[in-house]
Amino acid sequence: MDEEMESWSEGEKNKISRCKATGSGNPDEDYVEITLQVRDESISTLKAKATLRSVLSGKLKTMVKSLSFASPRLDRSKSSGAMFALRGLRFIAKNDAVGRGWEDVGKRFDELAIDGRLPKSKFGHCIGMVESSEFVNELYEALVRRRGTTSSSITKSELFEFWEQITGNSFDARLQIFFDMVDKNLDGRITGDEVKEIIALSASANKLSKIKEKVDEYAALIMEELDRDNVGYIELHNLETLLLQVPSQSNNSPSSANKRALNKMLSQKLIPTKDRNPVKRFARNLSYFFMENWKRIWVITLWISICMALFTWNFLQYRRRTVFEVLGYCVSVAKGSAETLKFNMALILLPVCRNTITWLRTKSKLGSVVPFDDNINFHKVIAFGIAVGIGLHAISHLACDFPRLLHAKSVEFEPVKKFFGDERPDNYGWFMKGTDGWTGIIMVVLMVVAYVLAQSWFRRNRANLPKSLKRLTGFNAFWYSHHFFVIVYVLLIVHGYFVYLSTEWYHKTTWMYLAVPVVLYASGRLIRAFRPGAKAVKILKVAVYPGNVLSLYMSKPKGFKYTSGQYIYVNCSDVSPLQWHPFSITSASGDDYLSIHIRTLGDWTSQLKSLFSKVCQLPSTSQSGLFIADIGQANNITRFPRLLIDGPYGAPAQDYRNYDVLLLVGLGIGATPLISIIRDVLNNIKNQKSIEQGTNHNVPIKNYVATKRAYFYWVTREQGSLEWFSEVMNEVAEYDSEGMIELHNYCTSVYEEGDARSALITMLQSLHHAKSGIDIVSGTRVRTHFARPDWRSVFKHVAVNHVNQRVGVFYCGNTCIIGELKRLAQDFSRKTTTKFEFHKENF
Repeated sequence: MDEEMESWSEGEKNKISRCKATGSGNPDEDYVEITLQVRDESISTLKAKATLRSVLSGKLKTMVKSLSFASPRLDRSKSSGAMFALRGLRFIAKNDAVGRGWEDVGKRFDELAIDGRLPKSKFGHCIGMVESSEFVNELYEALVRRRGTTSSSITKSELFEFWEQITGNSFDARLQIFFDMVDKNLDGRITGDEVKEIIALSASANKLSKIKEKVDEYAALIMEELDRDNVGYIELHNLETLLLQVPSQSNNSPSSANKRALNKMLSQKLIPTKDRNPVKRFARNLSYFFMENWKRIWVITLWISICMALFTWNFLQYRRRTVFEVLGYCVSVAKGSAETLKFNMALILLPVCRNTITWLRTKSKLGSVVPFDDNINFHKVIAFGIAVGIGLHAISHLACDFPRLLHAKSVEFEPVKKFFGDERPDNYGWFMKGTDGWTGIIMVVLMVVAYVLAQSWFRRNRANLPKSLKRLTGFNAFWYSHHFFVIVYVLLIVHGYFVYLSTEWYHKTTWMYLAVPVVLYASGRLIRAFRPGAKAVKILKVAVYPGNVLSLYMSKPKGFKYTSGQYIYVNCSDVSPLQWHPFSITSASGDDYLSIHIRTLGDWTSQLKSLFSKVCQLPSTSQSGLFIADIGQANNITRFPRLLIDGPYGAPAQDYRNYDVLLLVGLGIGATPLISIIRDVLNNIKNQKSIEQGTNHNVPIKNYVATKRAYFYWVTREQGSLEWFSEVMNEVAEYDSEGMIELHNYCTSVYEEGDARSALITMLQSLHHAKSGIDIVSGTRVRTHFARPDWRSVFKHVAVNHVNQRVGVFYCGNTCIIGELKRLAQDFSRKTTTKFEFHKENF
């Protein structure tokens, strides 16, 4: 047979497949030789010797069917699913945690094997699939079944054979493995019950609990699509056809084919060009840095210059005084650092004067030269400056001034008697019992406590501490310790009045530094207490969603006006009468209600959620949320906890009105300020439609949003998180017929496109969306993407669509991708005609 095959002409090799079987005549054993030739693929010969029991018969039937149906098989080189076939059904993903080469796998085999055999429980770890244990077990069982065994361990040679099968370049081989995972009896057929099992398995691997709850419905959908003749099972070619049709069905960008050439050209333009001259390269990078950070640079430069000037001025003042003869440069350093401390203790209040900053941001043009968005970062920088000043001041006194006084001779002590008295101090206690001594110690202790508890490790409870100490950390500890500064400022004024070496009132300048900032800060707190926005609000609706998110819909206080992207402070006296916490507004400025979404991450938010959960009920099938309470429908609900709000306050996201094109990126709960912007743009679409239809003539022109196009990318880890803003997603899909808003939801718990673990989910998504228009992952009309976005492709997509335009990039979420987004915005702005201006929300 081999000789006959080798003598075939090239033309004969392109003929349709042939299959020949011969029996030996032995009733117990048959020898089967099968020659299979597939069009457009290499000729292969399979020789098998086995007992023809039911299992082998089913397996051979499956192989013959899967490789002999020439007519329904899609041409790998010409079909629209060719690219998907080449990269599809990967069992080893590019982002798996361990190496993907056989050399690494072989090394791990040597480490994990027991007596030369790898246990089934270690198979996933060995090949690199460290997650999805259930899926890995089914993969192992399928590979072992193909060998006709049921062993619970394998040798290294068997592992190499399995590795070749799951990492090979043949899509058909991988498809057969995937099919065998479902076809456990190897009869070449998949029944409805087996489809249910693989759907449940895929849902578990991708952490999609809601799909597992509807496994019967989705299994029936697949059977309806693939079992057109209603025979009760599907075969390999049915599964293959559906898999290769998925890419064309799930294409969310119908014009992508027309833009392929532009994207290619754009990619070439964005190839980094490295200047051979290091001086020119450094100069270019330095110029880019100054162009992007000039606002921050001049503010920090001014601050440092003032600090240095004050230090130098006071240093030289004491350098010329008689006390210098006794205390030397120690006193000059101590007094110079004290002058910077007074300045910084006054300045640190300004970045947290929220009313002042909001007014300056909205009513003045200072925002063009002052980076108001960095107010919290500047607050932290000043705090670091205060820490340095305290160190210099305290060390100079304790380690230098005081020892020199204690050991000074009578003649040396004579010039400073008028400051310390006739008797020379004899120990450190003399200094500590004075007013300036004990006030200084208390201030340092309180500031150290506040500074430490403000660090993210303690503020966010990330530090690994014993339970007894962990209670002393968290946001509550940070909040209360920061309010110790009321005591600190009182002590600072007292300390400045009784300070050593200064007797005239005009030399005691502490109160002069503090007067204006303290008045501004106190005025802001009074305004918050008495303006309408600080009044109690009426709760209209409450919902508790998966992912520990509490949504609150409240009445809008009289006279309360805000801009989408701003935030408010919320107080709940049932949790704490003193604490106010900031939350982004998720309703649009034109809505007749006020809404916020709160992620329960800390102690205060957890207690708030617990309070509202008690008055919520399980939702009906038409409502979203784990629990829900609507004041309009529930007359017998116990009273809601009382809420006060304060605001609104300015935020980077509110500057979206300055751009015709928006690129909005939110991670998890960071989508909240961006949802408000989307609502605003959506309301503008509705208003324009109502005016065109002649049903609304009362919409002021100033309420219109100038945005012509908005791209919203929301990345979340959990399927349940997509319910948070499902209403907005459906509204956009319903009203935005012209495509002004482009929504992209990404669920990172689902493996990327082409991964075998998500292949069935992708099929289900396409089938269900084509039939009902509803996405199975999000439950909305907006299709959900899997894994993480390719941010470079996102920027390319926007840049190609908006040549010679300014694009406002607004990001809110975890800091993990800030660097990448900022770098891409800079790259595309420098190398294309589209200018991306990056704004980061404080989160």
